Amino acid sequence: MRYLLDTNTVSALMRGEPSVATRVAGTPREDVAISQVTAAEIEFGLRYLPASRRRRSLEAQWSAIAGELIRLPWSDEVSRRFGERKARLEKAGRRMSDFDLAIGVHALSYGLTLVTADRAFERLRLTRENWLA
Repeated sequence: MRYLLDTNTVSALMRGEPSVATRVAGTPREDVAISQVTAAEIEFGLRYLPASRRRRSLEAQWSAIAGELIRLPWSDEVSRRFGERKARLEKAGRRMSDFDLAIGVHALSYGLTLVTADRAFERLRLTRENWLA
């Protein structure tokens, strides 16, 4: 396993963003995973959208790729790291959304590169790549 895709990267993949689709297609399946947190954010986003052709299209895309993306296990170690990082960030006045923090800590715990366009992850000092750039 090498890469953990953040929600914005999965969203771009669902929209058919060429740079992301090409990179995912060119990476061995066993090297790309998502967090259950990302899956939850995608599920929320789909249900938040009003019923429309766009929503149906995105739901179809999610259905097509969801089963192909490995889900990274969430362990007690990941939970411990989450608590430590959240406390450290809060004490330093550098808040981060719980979902972003959970995804970032998930990548850190498994030593993975986080694939994201979100600069908020700079606070975690983890290895990042932006496949949308």
